[in-house]
Amino acid sequence: MSVIIVKDGTQIYYKDWGAGQPVVFSHGWPLNSDSWEVQMVFLASNGYRCIAHDRRGHGRSSQPWNGNDMDTYADDLSELIETLDLKGAFLIGFSAGGGEVARYIGRHGMKRVAKAALISAVPPLMLKTAANPGGLPIEVFDKIRLGSITDRSQFYKDLASGPFFGANRSGSKVSQGMIDSFWLQGMQAGHKNTFDCIKAFSETDFTEDLKKFDVPTLIIHGDDDQIVPVGAAALCSSKLIRNATLKIYAGAPHGVAYTHKDKLNADLLAFLKT
Repeated sequence: MSVIIVKDGTQIYYKDWGAGQPVVFSHGWPLNSDSWEVQMVFLASNGYRCIAHDRRGHGRSSQPWNGNDMDTYADDLSELIETLDLKGAFLIGFSAGGGEVARYIGRHGMKRVAKAALISAVPPLMLKTAANPGGLPIEVFDKIRLGSITDRSQFYKDLASGPFFGANRSGSKVSQGMIDSFWLQGMQAGHKNTFDCIKAFSETDFTEDLKKFDVPTLIIHGDDDQIVPVGAAALCSSKLIRNATLKIYAGAPHGVAYTHKDKLNADLLAFLKT
């Protein structure tokens, strides 16, 4: 396997497909780099070098007890980019991975970045606060924590067969294979790591990170996202990021990389070529 060892000794697995200008993918919770396989095959087949890592504690990477927070995730991403000496990279983040991309830019700057894309992403802040009244109440995330502790295997099955892909909507055509893929990726991740990550993706405020973006940025979000509401996420992020292009997918759920893969692939390719 292709791995790097970061400064605290954690092994970070990554896949590296194709040749050309690099496109670096950051995945969502509780998934891994396999969740990007459709986009990676498509873009690699269109002349790009596609790189995706398994976040620490997820997939084939190590499962350390500590470091399950956005600052460390961003530093791990930086070490991957530096180790591979990537220049002029396109960064693409989905859901929690969008937070990882935002925090990377906030902590490490834009010197190696040409463009960015945030897909169904958690920034600027998921949690409802006095300053963020459109966010979700803490009870929502406490319920996720409870489901994870009580029976995370069943919780992942319920999440995938319900709101994540919009399978609970009338007329949904979500396949059992999509549901199984989500469950399998979730169960490959570490229990402690995914539990800690709930706090990381829900309570981290990325507002100041987004203000540091100074490259063209594409923001894509479904208006029927039951996991990360579009109003408190994409609409707010598009106002904080300079040079942001906002695309709203009508009727789309959270997991657009699966449910709207052809549309997403086409939009990403067009954005990268612009």
